[in-house]
Amino acid sequence: MANEPQVVPATEIAVTALETERVNPATTEIDRMSPLEMAQVMNAEDAKVAGAIKQELPQIARAIEEIAERLRRGGRLIYVGAGTSGRLGVLDAAECPPTFNVSPEQVIGLLAGGPIAQARAQEDQEDSFEAGQADVAGLNLTADDVVVGITASGRTPYALGAVSYANASGALTIGIACNKDTPLAALAQIMIAPVVGPEVITGSTRLKAGTAQKMVLNMLSTGSMILLGKTFGNLMVDVQATNLKLHQRALKIVQTATGLEGEAAEELLRASGGEVKTAILMGKTGLTPEQARERLAAHGGVLRATLDELV
Repeated sequence: MANEPQVVPATEIAVTALETERVNPATTEIDRMSPLEMAQVMNAEDAKVAGAIKQELPQIARAIEEIAERLRRGGRLIYVGAGTSGRLGVLDAAECPPTFNVSPEQVIGLLAGGPIAQARAQEDQEDSFEAGQADVAGLNLTADDVVVGITASGRTPYALGAVSYANASGALTIGIACNKDTPLAALAQIMIAPVVGPEVITGSTRLKAGTAQKMVLNMLSTGSMILLGKTFGNLMVDVQATNLKLHQRALKIVQTATGLEGEAAEELLRASGGEVKTAILMGKTGLTPEQARERLAAHGGVLRATLDELV
């Protein structure tokens, strides 16, 4: 079949060639350091992460735009990885529904070894190229989907298998790694590679590399959701008030956006059924809940565009 995904073998890279596996000269005697000195050297190394990501901002911006375009068409954002990388993807996916009121089926995290690997390391599972292919194959990918392969080394077979399959399925593929010129870079249509240098503990990529990956994932999901109208300014107007903390946050957002205080803002939130955008639109225009929902729907749920027309 013309669309049958083809296996692309992973290119071998010597461990010594990877930035993430080099010995860090600043920490070769970290076992002789005091706790304060350990904290100081780790803090100094962590400070390099933001600079490494700065070099990748054009690729990150392109990825945000492409992700938002596909989500707008009903596509999905799918993170795939093993170990720390995979857990970070699962974390970002899990936080999108309560933060941005998206379906759990729209932002998905796939972790080598399955759910059990979230709490207990299953690092041997990362070596299966075929497992990565099989896991994304189970999602019935379309051209509107985005598959993000996350691997600090850029060579993890599980992530490479997933990205290879996604390419052959017509999905957009994005790679996140902390080394340059990797097998992942050869596969991904958009490559994001913040090179953070050798780790404080040699090869422990849960440290700087993990921090870099978390920061990039924050940008990808948050940026794409902003483009979809999930915020009003920097207010989280699609938040789901599923517990007391989030209800208080929703109430504060309504107060901030409308200028109303206390009971007046609470009444708007009650009348809107807890829908923050609906409550804000009601407060700023005097519309009924039904009218506010209709106007929002006419503008794709984007509060800014709706208010620009009405106010």
